[in-house]
Amino acid sequence: MRISVFGLGYVGCVSAACLASMGHEVVGVDVNPAKIELVNGGRAPIVEERIGELVERAVREGRLRATADAAAAVGSSDLSLVCVGTPSAPNGSLSTAYLERVAEQIGRALRPGHVVVFRSTMLPGTCAELLIPILELSSGLRAGADFGVAVNPEFLREGTSVRDFFAPPKTVIGESDPASGDVVAGLYEGLPGEVFRVPIPVAEMTKYADNAFHAVKIGFANELGAVCQALGVDSYQVMDVFLADRKLNISPAYLRPGFAFGGSCLPKDLRGLVYAARKADVSVPLLSHVLPANEAHLRRAFDLVTAPGLRKVGLFGLSFKPGTDDLRESPLVELAERLLGKGYDLRIYDANVSMSRLMGANREYIAERLPHLGDLLADSVAEVLDHAEVCVIGSTDPAVLDGLDGFRGKVIDLVRVPGAATHRDRRDYVGIGW
Repeated sequence: MRISVFGLGYVGCVSAACLASMGHEVVGVDVNPAKIELVNGGRAPIVEERIGELVERAVREGRLRATADAAAAVGSSDLSLVCVGTPSAPNGSLSTAYLERVAEQIGRALRPGHVVVFRSTMLPGTCAELLIPILELSSGLRAGADFGVAVNPEFLREGTSVRDFFAPPKTVIGESDPASGDVVAGLYEGLPGEVFRVPIPVAEMTKYADNAFHAVKIGFANELGAVCQALGVDSYQVMDVFLADRKLNISPAYLRPGFAFGGSCLPKDLRGLVYAARKADVSVPLLSHVLPANEAHLRRAFDLVTAPGLRKVGLFGLSFKPGTDDLRESPLVELAERLLGKGYDLRIYDANVSMSRLMGANREYIAERLPHLGDLLADSVAEVLDHAEVCVIGSTDPAVLDGLDGFRGKVIDLVRVPGAATHRDRRDYVGIGW
């Protein structure tokens, strides 16, 4: 395939050299004449493992060259790969100036059948709301009909980027149309890793999800190390044990958006760890903000329930997670308490919760937080649905999900019921994180 790569920094240079080594004909485009001269001389403009030999061989074999002429590069290629920077502005916002400039340059030279692929990191909506209109305005063509558009985020780590290119953790293709996605998928044919063909905004957001989680992991490990050191514990031994758990720790467990966490362990143990850190005079801003973040999510649910202005509320689920009757520090108990405190007429159904079966610390907790729970508990799903104008789904109980079919009030979904994606456009349905 004939490819033009815009931007010869780390991502662009590595992408250009690696694609050329796979047999594609690549022309790099950059505004910096020094980078152009280096590439055309067979030298890499960046320091990176293996990149020098890849650039030298690709140039020598005639598969890679560089130019400042954007129009000529687009005219001589079938696909343009945009790899320019999106730096932070002083207020933390994303600067799209380079993306806009390149989109206009490409648009002026665009011909029917060309595919424009954005590899730069950008927030959801940037491509559809900013870049595609620029391409269409400057070309007079229509995206998805006359030319293709895709977002293809990179997962390259500086220092190992060549290795990462040839052995990616995944390939993500956000496509404006299936034909464009097919073209992009063809670039990486033969490389390992799962390929995800998704809507463009999903591809844009995926890179942010990855980087935010990587930052959280590093911050978590560093704060834990500081606490361990202060308490005289070997943090590496602790993390060796932590990392060996592939069922809960290093796994998809707990990584699905939903309602706030609770129970008898997580809140208590977080408080204990943060207290121990403070007592040892160790600053742990990440860990100390986990519970406030959880509280903010609970407030988000309360706002969703109260926004319609309807007073009769049905709550399905009360225990801190499905399959248990443990009510201790359950976010659903907290939600119920707040609704009652604001005068809402509440009915609750949880198949696992019965006043007659509650005992010990569980009973003591609910007696303190919801002393009139017995008056609020309903005997059936139908009883709650008959009462409610607003229905809050905090349970995956099949009886609850089946009963919802005939409900005509407002639904607040805290668990992502089956078929949630098809409900999102309904005015009477709101998901807490989807």
